[in-house]
Amino acid sequence: MIDVQRVDYIRVPVTDMDEANYFYGEVLGLERNPNSPDEDWVEYETGNVTLAVMAPHTHDYEFTPLPPGTIALRVADVAEAKAALEAAGVQVDEMWDSGVCHGAGLTIPPATRSCCTTGTSRMSGVRSSSRGGTPCPMTTA
Repeated sequence: MIDVQRVDYIRVPVTDMDEANYFYGEVLGLERNPNSPDEDWVEYETGNVTLAVMAPHTHDYEFTPLPPGTIALRVADVAEAKAALEAAGVQVDEMWDSGVCHGAGLTIPPATRSCCTTGTSRMSGVRSSSRGGTPCPMTTA
């Protein structure tokens, strides 16, 4: 058995680094790690795990989007987050209640698959969106 201490980072493949940097840095307001190695691999800190937004073609493999719901980002209030994201031009689906938590699907550009959560539960079963990015459930408990 090995001594796993934590998840160090999650690699987030994207098709457009500029659009991804705008979304993760400006729209979500995540802190960009000043030690990010290059413009084709930019790390954003969430407090408990690093999201390594990267361009696959410069790292010797083809782009493949992450499956829906691979990354769960916690928000304090889904309704407030939904309103803020919509004001920033992000398409957000109607809110839902699973009986355990509340949520809303959203499209994250460019072709990344992430999700936003609050509470203690993990959610799956993301609905697809009609926009060009990928779906993301956003939940609160």
